[in-house]
Amino acid sequence: MDGRAAAGDLELLRAHVAGDRDAFAELFHRHRDRLWAVALRTLGDREEAADALQDALLSAHRAAGRFRGDSAVTTWLHRIVVNACLDRIRRRQAHPTVPLPDGNRAEDGSGTGGLEPAAPAGDHDTVLVVREALAALPVEQRAALVLVDVEGYPVAEVARILGVAEGTVKSRCARGRARLAVLLGHLRPTAVATPSTRPAPAAPVPGVPGVTPGNPGTVEGVGSGSGRYRWDANQEDT
Repeated sequence: MDGRAAAGDLELLRAHVAGDRDAFAELFHRHRDRLWAVALRTLGDREEAADALQDALLSAHRAAGRFRGDSAVTTWLHRIVVNACLDRIRRRQAHPTVPLPDGNRAEDGSGTGGLEPAAPAGDHDTVLVVREALAALPVEQRAALVLVDVEGYPVAEVARILGVAEGTVKSRCARGRARLAVLLGHLRPTAVATPSTRPAPAAPVPGVPGVTPGNPGTVEGVGSGSGRYRWDANQEDT
């Protein structure tokens, strides 16, 4: 196991293709937190995120032999996870929406494992409003915002993950931020301006990210805690 832990992502993927039954599990263990966070924040629902991540990892497990090294292994994994999430979003768009779970209730330990950090009681409603606003965005804008603003990936990396131009990523983020600014504008208290003073910056709202200095009307990101997903590649190696 020490040798696997020291191996690079590409080495692990190649070892998996060569028949090492534990290599893919080690690769997933290395990146599970961020993959889970992307799935959870893109879908806004723990059950959906768990199913999407499971589907994505099975796809990656089976398609590893077709990986050509045109991108980093992590980029490849994230692309598969994001596509699995977007497929689920598109499939459920024809159905009535249901309230999003708060992600903080106790789990029985059989699902994805770890919990998101619980928000303070006074911030709970705000967190739900933010999640619902993010879920209301078009799927392409939501995916770009989650990867750029929430997860902090560089625009160039997100472009590779989504398979689009960097300009497209920037445009989707800008449109998504503008929509979030409208949806969440009521959460930001306004200051009373006087002729002799400029309006004071709005006080921060717990659970609502700040705005970018160069674009004061846009919401910069929506934060939430990451979770854990437990998956055993050996059980799925068919």
